[in-house]
Amino acid sequence: MDVSPTLWGLTILGLAALIAVDFFIGGRKPHEVSLKEAGIWTAVWVALAALFGLGLLVFGGGAPAGEFFAGFITEKSLSVDNLFVFVLIMSKFAVPATYQQRVLMVGVLIALVLRAGFIGAGAAIIANFSWVFYLFGAFLIWTAWKLVQEARAGEEDEEFEENRFLKAVERRFPSTDRYHGTRLFVVENGRRLMTPMLIVMLAIGTTDVLFALDSIPAIFGLTQDPYIVFTANAFALMGLRQLYFLIGGLLKKLVHLSYGLSIILGFIGVKLVLHALHESGVAVPEIGIPVSLGVICAVLVVTTVTSLRASKRQTTAEATAGKEAAAGRDAAAVEAGERVRG
Repeated sequence: MDVSPTLWGLTILGLAALIAVDFFIGGRKPHEVSLKEAGIWTAVWVALAALFGLGLLVFGGGAPAGEFFAGFITEKSLSVDNLFVFVLIMSKFAVPATYQQRVLMVGVLIALVLRAGFIGAGAAIIANFSWVFYLFGAFLIWTAWKLVQEARAGEEDEEFEENRFLKAVERRFPSTDRYHGTRLFVVENGRRLMTPMLIVMLAIGTTDVLFALDSIPAIFGLTQDPYIVFTANAFALMGLRQLYFLIGGLLKKLVHLSYGLSIILGFIGVKLVLHALHESGVAVPEIGIPVSLGVICAVLVVTTVTSLRASKRQTTAEATAGKEAAAGRDAAAVEAGERVRG
């Protein structure tokens, strides 16, 4: 897709305007986000992404639109995994519920800027070194296998560990031990200090870079158009803040999410390897966007359904076990009472 500098500029300005509207309407005044508010804004961002995809369909054709929707759905599904870490970060820094929305808004903006750099670097590498598709494909297949191994082992991150950049910032710049509203810096005893608000924003933004290591190669496996890669990432990330509040309580119920993401990453990895072989002159079939989109959507639907069913069975089993334990304690108490009376 041939994108002029003017269109790039208008797109960035449009995205900036949407972010500004989101901030002044929903995020300017710190407050606890209700499920209703989160649901409305989540629907708004999904609708905006759909409208953008339809615009690509009208003005660019079916191929760019299909690549955008496949990329957007992939990035959105992979970003759900980010939410687990965001919950850990909020807990570690004891972020008050009133300020969590502001933290996520700025953190996601930092992540978007950092991802733009990754996308630019990835596009430049692909344009000059076509063999990099082999590396991307192998990396995604390895990541998929690692996710499966971790899921089978039942590994869960119970505590957030600060990255090197964050540790370096905390060592170099002194900070306060309590929040001062939404202020990022305060002056105490003549010293300019960071507040935990700034630290947690940096934690959200820089931690996302780790997730970009697999999500950026994944979307380049669906499209090599930097414009589509950037816009798909932008729409997926900008709605992440509302998604955090909407499904935060459901995250623990998505017990099969790792398996679903591993299938998606492995599938795209195979697609990349096949594409690299095809570019090298090997007669192998390539996987088209319609097939990719169908596989990604099917995996997400199946993963969600099986996760909710498994969580429901687990909740029922725990409730039954609790009732049986309570009944056992009551029976033991009755028997003890009878012995005392006897």
